[in-house]
Amino acid sequence: MNTQNHPLRRSESKFLRGPLSRFKELAFTFRVQRSFIKAFRKMHFMGPCVTVFGSARFQPDNPYYVQAEQVGAALAGLGFTVMTGGGPGIMEAANKGAFETGGYSVGCNIILPFEQKPNPYLHKWIDIPYFFVRKFLLMKYSYAFVVMPGGIGTLDELFEALTLIQTKMIQDFPVVIFGSEYHSELCNHIKLMAANESIGSEDMKLLFVTDSIEEMQEHIKTHAIKKFNLTRKPQRPKWWFGEQKVQGIFKSLSP
Repeated sequence: MNTQNHPLRRSESKFLRGPLSRFKELAFTFRVQRSFIKAFRKMHFMGPCVTVFGSARFQPDNPYYVQAEQVGAALAGLGFTVMTGGGPGIMEAANKGAFETGGYSVGCNIILPFEQKPNPYLHKWIDIPYFFVRKFLLMKYSYAFVVMPGGIGTLDELFEALTLIQTKMIQDFPVVIFGSEYHSELCNHIKLMAANESIGSEDMKLLFVTDSIEEMQEHIKTHAIKKFNLTRKPQRPKWWFGEQKVQGIFKSLSP
């Protein structure tokens, strides 16, 4: 499919080419603001999440897909809402693991002319036309991040989270890299950066690499639930904001 002719892609790419007319740039900011407000309203009661990043291209018979199902189920078992980019592959698998074990499963789905449509294992999702809005939302509601095997987009999301943590823009939430063999060269390159002092040696502590569901659970228990004193609390919508009642399936952890 020719992405150049897709209206949403054309809109965003045109904005990134350089200065436009003042009216067009103002109109673009209003569209972005509308996307944020719509997302904030819809996601307010989703509860503290763990966001799972990974490739959209793995099929259900792929071992990474199976692992992502187990990851989603384990995170739901800790009481977190499992959040993904809402699409297929690893995202679908993590949502499926949470959904089928009675947890809560949500997605921030990017609108693309290819690859991406909401997977069937979401209790709630929002369609987002802009990548930077989507990345913001995937960070905003999460107390931990789990990075499964993926491609360029997954690395983008990983380093976005690490940059925000490193620069103290967000708390030092746990970042779990799941799959030591798949990510071995990536981890070696991060060690190379530390050896050459382009990052600090203490930045290595921001990452936890594992192949174990149990180790992942214990790490998140220690560095998210216990560290931020998360406890189960009911969510109370405000009727004067037009907010709806939270469904009974919803489980949340609140600081």
